Amino acid sequence: MTVSSTHHEVLIVGGGSAGISVAARLRRSGVADVAVIEPSDRHFYQPLWTLVGGGRADAELSVRPEESVMPKGVTWIRQRACGVAPDVRRVMLADGRQMSYDFLVMAPGLRLDPEAVPGLAEALGHDGVSTNYRFDLAPRTWQFIRETRGGTAVFTMPPGPIKCGGAPQKIAYLAADWWRRQGVLDKMRLILVLPTAAMFTQPQWGEVLKGVAAGYGIEGRHDTQLVEVDGPARRVVLLDTKSGTKEDIGFEVLHATPPQGAPHWVRAGPLADPDSAFGYVQVDRYTLQSPRWPTVFALGDVANLPTSKTGAAIRKQAPVLVANLLAARRGDPLPARYDGYTSCPLVTSRNRMLLAEFDYELRPRPSFPLIDTMRPRSDMWLLKRYGLPTLYWHGMLRGRI
Repeated sequence: MTVSSTHHEVLIVGGGSAGISVAARLRRSGVADVAVIEPSDRHFYQPLWTLVGGGRADAELSVRPEESVMPKGVTWIRQRACGVAPDVRRVMLADGRQMSYDFLVMAPGLRLDPEAVPGLAEALGHDGVSTNYRFDLAPRTWQFIRETRGGTAVFTMPPGPIKCGGAPQKIAYLAADWWRRQGVLDKMRLILVLPTAAMFTQPQWGEVLKGVAAGYGIEGRHDTQLVEVDGPARRVVLLDTKSGTKEDIGFEVLHATPPQGAPHWVRAGPLADPDSAFGYVQVDRYTLQSPRWPTVFALGDVANLPTSKTGAAIRKQAPVLVANLLAARRGDPLPARYDGYTSCPLVTSRNRMLLAEFDYELRPRPSFPLIDTMRPRSDMWLLKRYGLPTLYWHGMLRGRI
């Protein structure tokens, strides 16, 4: 649908997983005037990129035209948002227009910031340096892994909230499994760089992952950050944040997860949480409503919620947000609560996976209570590779699950 008005009852910033899911649910609930601001003509299923980087899926399976996922009857504003003025209920667009709204849903996702690590932006895609956090580079990850027959491989995770916090180490396991199957793992040195003291947010799955890493001979560097990359020389500098010491290491392969944060205009705007060093949007952790502007809601990666930023979290947040927005629209108390549920499918080899599910209190929240998802399973890998993409394209984006 083309833009025919500069005012919409519900204006959604972002046409990714969160924005499309909310738009579909609003339309199913009878809201007639819903608009989505999204400049991209492509929609990505990003959870598949880990498997692309590990040689277990084709990148083209993760992308579809944005038009194909836009819910029927929703106005698509094909432009980039660049500012918001919640006091007057307006969103500014890059082309100079301003869109007004009755209710605003913030779902622009986050931005990758490789420039925050000196040398990383220039190195990506060359000299054995890649990241699965970009559609165009995930295939390069697999190329570099496949071409390596010995030497040092470094896998890094940045500090701060990022999308899919397990992804930085999942690719380490996929690579190690490949090298073991090729008979060259004993010629490799694998280093996993984590900014945290623990392997994983949820301690029970964290203990399991410690065993997985040890089984591959992966060296865990905790409380450590990547602070410099020299791509042509194939060297990295790691900082031990506890001791303050730096280590210079040569590598054959570097999978670097870039630092991440809210889009610049969000970070500099009035909706940013003053307690977030990364500029994420301030919302009530249970209702997903802004504490300052009751007509503003947010979900997904851009929301400053104390839980992992995953598609599974969005799947649980979307119905809560829609129920509460509809109640606010009627002038009623907000009835729904998001308990922090998130899920991280932790691929541990080419055909095995753990499924970590937990809430704000880090309590396990299993979707399959009769199945032990704390051990690597082939059926969980099939869920990751085939089941979840199908549910995403045909269920979640259509507001059905």
